[in-house]
Amino acid sequence: MTLDKSLKVRAGANKARNVMTRVERIKRLKELERWTEGDPVLGIPKTRVIKLALKKKKKVKKEDEVDDKKKKK
Repeated sequence: MTLDKSLKVRAGANKARNVMTRVERIKRLKELERWTEGDPVLGIPKTRVIKLALKKKKKVKKEDEVDDKKKKK
C-alpha cells in the first residue's frame, strides 16, 4: 500500500529519536565492545541514546548596518 504525498513527513529524519532499533543497538554495543558474535539477539542490554544539542549561533551585525542605523537617527 502506498502513502499519500500529503501524509509524508519531510523532516522526519531530522527529529531525534529516543528508541533505537535492534540493529542500531547491536552496532552501538559493538562500538562499546559489549557484544560478541554468537550472543543471543533477544534480550540484549539497553543502550543509551546520545542526543546532541547544537547551540544557536548569534547573529553578528555588520559594521555597515550599524553605521546606517546611526546615520538615520
